[in-house]
Amino acid sequence: MSAPPVKRVSVPEFAGARGRGVKLVVVTAYDYTSAKLADEAGVDAILVGDSLGMVVQGHDTPLPVTLAQMQYHTACVVRGVKRALVVADLPFLTYQISPRQAVRSAGSMLKFAGAAAVKLEGGERMADAIAACVRADIPVMGHVGLTPQSVHRMGGFKVQRDADQLLKDARAVADAGAFALVVEGVPSDIAAAITAALSIPTIGIGAGPNCDGQVLVTHDLLGLFDGFRPKFVKRYADLGTATRTAISAYADEVRRGVFPAAEHEFR
Repeated sequence: MSAPPVKRVSVPEFAGARGRGVKLVVVTAYDYTSAKLADEAGVDAILVGDSLGMVVQGHDTPLPVTLAQMQYHTACVVRGVKRALVVADLPFLTYQISPRQAVRSAGSMLKFAGAAAVKLEGGERMADAIAACVRADIPVMGHVGLTPQSVHRMGGFKVQRDADQLLKDARAVADAGAFALVVEGVPSDIAAAITAALSIPTIGIGAGPNCDGQVLVTHDLLGLFDGFRPKFVKRYADLGTATRTAISAYADEVRRGVFPAAEHEFR
C-alpha cells in the first residue's frame, strides 16, 4: 500500500499560522539537495534568496544576481521540495522600475521556475508593485527593515531604527496585499510593534523573538559560510570545519595511495 501524498504548505495556510498559534520556520536554500534536506526536516517555507549572490557566487552584495539566475536556482529548489512553501526573491532592478515590470518578473518566477510566491524588498515605495502583483494572482511576501538590495543607500548592512518609518512601511506592505512580511535587522521592540500592528504574519531575521516566525540562511546556521557572521545568527552545526576535515582526509589518502582500496574497485 502506497504512502499518502504529502500535503504542501499553501499560501493561505502559511498566512493563517498566527491564528493557529503556530510559529513559522523558514530557511533559505539554493539547490536541490539542500532544499530536499530542509524539506525533510519539516520547515514551513524555503526562501530562494538573492543572498545566493554572496554565499554561492562570492559577491559582496546580492546586487549582481540576475532574474535568470534566480529562476535557475528556484527551479532546482522546487524539484527537491514536497511539502514546504517555496518563495523566490526578485533580484535587484527587476521590480523597482514599474509595477508592470514587477508583475512580469514575479510572474516568470511562478510560470517558469515553479515558485508558489515571490518576495520583494521595500515598504511604501514598493506598495504599488506589490498591489499589481497581487491583482495578477501572484502571492507576495514583503520585506522591510534592513533590505540588502538597499545596501548602498543605507551605507552598509546596518540595523534600522526609525520606528515610525518602519511601521509605515510595514502597514503599506500589508495594505497592498502581501500575505507575510520579513522584518530584518530591526530592534526587537520595534519588530514587536510591527507584529502587533499587522494581521499578516511577520518573519524575523535579526528582529528578536516576537515575530510570528524566523528565517535563517542555511549556510549560516550550518556553519558553512565564514565570509560574514551577523550577530543574530546561531550556528546549529559546524559543517565548514567538518567539510574541510573530510576533504583533507580524502586528499591525504589519495596522496598515500590508500584510496581507492579494493572494495572501491570494479572486478
